[in-house]
Amino acid sequence: MTFLGMMVRILLVIVCLYYIYKGAIWAYGFGYRIFTEEPVSSGDGVEVEITIPDGSSAMDIGEILEERGLIRDKKLFFVQEFLSAYHKKMESGTYTLSTAMTAEEMMAEMTPDTSSEEEEESD
Repeated sequence: MTFLGMMVRILLVIVCLYYIYKGAIWAYGFGYRIFTEEPVSSGDGVEVEITIPDGSSAMDIGEILEERGLIRDKKLFFVQEFLSAYHKKMESGTYTLSTAMTAEEMMAEMTPDTSSEEEEESD
């Protein structure tokens, strides 16, 4: 019985290590994509008009963008928005975005007065 108990413990440790390894690989891939996610398409892309309702959260906006084919993963967009300079600055409205835009470029488009602030900083 002692030998059987030891074998079961070893098997449990191996299974735990396997799932820790798989989780670490997934977490690394997700973390890497936060900062390096490419646009859905290259070149000019396809322009898509979207409407963001009043009171939409970053996850709501991500869901709209994912449904319209502008991004691949709404959860990734949520984290990108949280870590960006556009956190809680996007506003409701109708926007024309392109599948060739990165998530950050889309956030800049949906944030008012970013172009005038960038011009002031460069002066």
